[in-house]
Amino acid sequence: MPLLLLPFALLLLLALVLVALPLGLWLRLRSGRARRRAHPLAVTANVALLAASALLFVAGALVAGLWIDGAAPNAAAGLLAGGALGAVGLRLARFEAGGGMLHYTGNAWLASALVLLVALRVALAAWQAWHRAVEGVPAPVPWPWLATPASLWGFGGLLLGYPLAFMLGVRRRLRKLGMLRTRAFGTRWP
Repeated sequence: MPLLLLPFALLLLLALVLVALPLGLWLRLRSGRARRRAHPLAVTANVALLAASALLFVAGALVAGLWIDGAAPNAAAGLLAGGALGAVGLRLARFEAGGGMLHYTGNAWLASALVLLVALRVALAAWQAWHRAVEGVPAPVPWPWLATPASLWGFGGLLLGYPLAFMLGVRRRLRKLGMLRTRAFGTRWP
């Protein structure tokens, strides 16, 4: 009897993930379109942590390149595309400065497009897994690049490069408005 609980628990966990995924995407969509206050320390910490993540991501892509053809170039291309998309997001975002504070609202269409992109990539992966399980061969896709594991590095780079570029732009705007604290010797602090 206790051995039957393990498959049941695994199925229950799978069902929970399947239910939580759309909810997580919906919550990400809502937070991407919300009005937020740009706290200088939080923005600086966000930039630093995203930059460290990008470095680790590139290092991971270089190591993965030993086993996955094209991992590093796809990761770099994804980071560049994400940076360009982040610059577009900065242009489309709405900024409000007043009372010593800066608020920003991300573009709803861009947030929706990114969430849709994630949802489509998850659906494609599920379809590929189903097709491989049923047919025993890889699923045909219109663009063969999408079927490769290296494409995941490109999508990861896109989803990491976008917030990095966006937060760098928010930090630059905070600096222009003089909302970053200064430390001794006239250098800016965070």
